[in-house]
Parts: sequence; C-alpha cells; structure tokens
Amino acid sequence: MKAVAQRVAEARVTVEGEVVGSIGTGLLVLLGVTHDDGPQEAVKLAEKVWRLRMLEDEQSCESAGAPLLVVSQFTLYGEVRKGRRPSWTQASGRDHSEPLYEAFVAHLRTLGAHVETGSFGAMMDVASVNSGPFTLIVDTADLP
Repeated sequence: MKAVAQRVAEARVTVEGEVVGSIGTGLLVLLGVTHDDGPQEAVKLAEKVWRLRMLEDEQSCESAGAPLLVVSQFTLYGEVRKGRRPSWTQASGRDHSEPLYEAFVAHLRTLGAHVETGSFGAMMDVASVNSGPFTLIVDTADLP
C-alpha cells in the first residue's frame, strides 16, 4: 500500500456537487493499493500515518487529535516508464482494493482517529489548502 500524506489547513471531497468528506487542520491521505497488499499492510500503514509527526510543533494526528481525510487513489500505482499513456497494471482492482481501503480507515478509527472519507471508486473533486507545504509518500514496501 502507498499513501501520500499532506498536511492541510483544510480539505474536502465533493461527489456530484455534494461534499462527502471535509476536515480542518489535519492530514489529507491519498491511498493506493497494489496486488500483493493484505490486511497487515492496511494496519501497518494506518499506524504509521496516524503517528507521523507532520503537524505544527512536530505533532502527529494522534498527539494533536487532528482529523484525517482518506481518499482512494489507484493512480498512485500508475507507471509511466514507457510511452505517454500511464499503465495501471500495478494498481489493484476494486474487489481487492476496496476492502483494504476500508480496513485502513477502520483501523485508524480503532486507534481513536476522526476519519472522513471520499467515495470509493467515484469521480471525486478533492480540494485542499496545503500547509507548509508538507507532503510525504509512505509505502509499506519501505517499512520494517
């Protein structure tokens, strides 16, 4: 699994003109799933993101009680090595990725996080005001 975590002053997701998720100061997390990911990656990544000290004064969402807005983003596994058209072969399909996306969100909530979400698989408009800007890419392949 891969996450792009952005510190934001605010962020929201709109689907068909309706805001489906919105936060103030916290983290916007774009989440991608690949074929060999499983529930253990969802747990590992959720715990890492929850405890990353990305907020003001080196606080984490855990220590600051800050919310997270989690948005599914299969394009994180897009490949552009050949040609001009991205390849999506590394991105997992919905049947595999949606339960892992849900497991990631559920685990954050069991840790005590306030989590807002987008709509999995929907065409979404994501708006954010990056703070810093401060953006990290976290890949479970790189975690111990």
